[in-house]
Amino acid sequence: MPVKRYVQTMDLKDDPALIAEYRRRHSREDSWPEIREGIREVGILEMELYILGTRLVMIVDTPLDFDWSAAMARLATLPRQQEWEDYMAMFQQCAEGATSDEKWQMMDRMFYLY
Repeated sequence: MPVKRYVQTMDLKDDPALIAEYRRRHSREDSWPEIREGIREVGILEMELYILGTRLVMIVDTPLDFDWSAAMARLATLPRQQEWEDYMAMFQQCAEGATSDEKWQMMDRMFYLY
């Protein structure tokens, strides 16, 4: 099935203990089910996080007719979403009270093979 792909990046605070805890809090056992449900509810088909040092990269696959701005606005209103963002902020290089859409910076694709 054809999908739209979005790639975003964000930096974590440069503290190995905080980074280890951030990774743990994103594990299947320790992430909040309401957050995973909300991501699905706004129409995201798949979301993956990658990490190297303090740099995070998020890959998001959506249907072709997905409206990123509308979905992020809706996501910000869902149960526990802002609580999760505030909870995660201790690990992230971001402004206090930032939404997910404010924290993550959209990357531009500059090369593709096919």
